[in-house]
Amino acid sequence: MSDTIVKTGTTTVALTTDDGVLLAADRRASLGGRFVTNKAVQKVQGVHPTAALTMAGGVGDLQSYIRTLRAEASLYETRRGEPIDMAALSTLAGTLLREGPYRGAQPTLGGVDRTGPHVYDLDTAGGVMEADYHASGSGMQLAYGVLEREFEPNLPTDVARRVAANAIESAIERDTASGNGLTVATVSADGVEIRGYDAFSEVAA
Repeated sequence: MSDTIVKTGTTTVALTTDDGVLLAADRRASLGGRFVTNKAVQKVQGVHPTAALTMAGGVGDLQSYIRTLRAEASLYETRRGEPIDMAALSTLAGTLLREGPYRGAQPTLGGVDRTGPHVYDLDTAGGVMEADYHASGSGMQLAYGVLEREFEPNLPTDVARRVAANAIESAIERDTASGNGLTVATVSADGVEIRGYDAFSEVAA
């Protein structure tokens, strides 16, 4: 059954910077990690004006999850009359995973609020764990090797972007479910900027 479900396969990473968060992912979707079904999947999506989410797992679950999270965050703000902070957004994101039908979703949340930049590892049981950096997906072990070596607290955004790209590129070299360039989201107090790259050499250091 798992071989008939379109999955992102994937390698995603998220890391804090001196004034924001960098989230990155490859762009390949596959069936069972063996047949490439799409070469241009945007696996990083904005879910709030100053927050974004990486996508790993079943595509259908992830698309539904992102729509619901956006709607619930907007409803929260309408009811309270103020922007949702990252602690509340991460709790909401974890609750949706625990209580909703999103068993194939393995997202990572990153964003900025009054208290600074935040990255959250979200598990399918609803667990929420904050970290300075995180990797997920089928290529995560390879990506972690790069992050452990190159990540430092308070990296400038341009340097952090190169570290994230290096982590994805390392995974693509060995993980057949990851590939076809990358998408990078730069999140700051000013908003979320998402760019796609066909080649890793295009990512400015």
